[in-house]
Amino acid sequence: MTQSELARRMDRPLKTINEIINAKAAITPETALQLELALGISADFWNALETQHRAAIARQNEAMELVADEEWARQFPMRDLVLRDAIPAGLSGADLVKALLRFFGVSSRGAWGRQWEQTAVRFRRSRAYESSPTAVAAWLRLGEIEAAEMDIATYDARRFQEALERSRPLTRRRPFALAIQMATREFASSGVGLVVTRELPGTRLSAAARWLGPRTALIQVSLRYKTADQVWFSIFHDAAHLLLHPRDTDYLDEEGTEGPREQEADSFARSWLVPDREYDAFVAEGHFTESTVREFAELIGTAPGIVVGRLQHDGHVQHSKLNFLKEALT
Repeated sequence: MTQSELARRMDRPLKTINEIINAKAAITPETALQLELALGISADFWNALETQHRAAIARQNEAMELVADEEWARQFPMRDLVLRDAIPAGLSGADLVKALLRFFGVSSRGAWGRQWEQTAVRFRRSRAYESSPTAVAAWLRLGEIEAAEMDIATYDARRFQEALERSRPLTRRRPFALAIQMATREFASSGVGLVVTRELPGTRLSAAARWLGPRTALIQVSLRYKTADQVWFSIFHDAAHLLLHPRDTDYLDEEGTEGPREQEADSFARSWLVPDREYDAFVAEGHFTESTVREFAELIGTAPGIVVGRLQHDGHVQHSKLNFLKEALT
């Protein structure tokens, strides 16, 4: 059938039929109905064909845009994300960029920037290094994904404080993984997710905490310093920010950063893990041996390594002493 005959059968201008055939004009629902009557082929077929065609064009355009972003995608720690099953192995070009965007839950590089470069998040890290923004974002996203699979109650400050009280004795429990698992349940019941996400290259983070929404919060730890006392201190430090400080404030908590909120969070963690009154009495005695530290730690229901950490921080014990009381993490 010639284009002219089809135009006559449909009572449409020849130019319109030519544009449809050469993909310069779309098959509208009205045109699909006319094709159904003129050719005896269902309008649903023509509508589906048009949809598939437009989708193919969109995919082609998308692929061209995504290929241009491959260099940007390569800035992320892809190898480690593959090892953690966050990104499929063996991808390149548009497929690699698409997998990265899917991992972050965004539709484009621009959307990623708006969602992640301005994320209100605070984290503690060494002042001796500069973290990679892309690696930090990937690490935070891994924590988000894990938290999304958890059953976390609506946040309640009173219940969260009670969860912290019940978690302090857990610092004495071994193995560490079991203690964290038990603390995770305690935190979740009060509206706070607690996840362990090992470091990614370029992050150099020990912990992060943020509000995932008006009803839930997240504390994420990395095990960077390889001892349980450091991890517990980070958890209680970030708990202080959730309990005491504004939800809508952006925090960049670098280790050693001065400021009233950081000082308040540090003081909170020290006091909750090693109560001040009992600690002051212990320090006044001035005897810091393995046996005295163990006895004091048992008395207050805290791990000996945490007591050692505070004694070292306060200058009562050299940083090279009593470290064997700290639980090492692998």
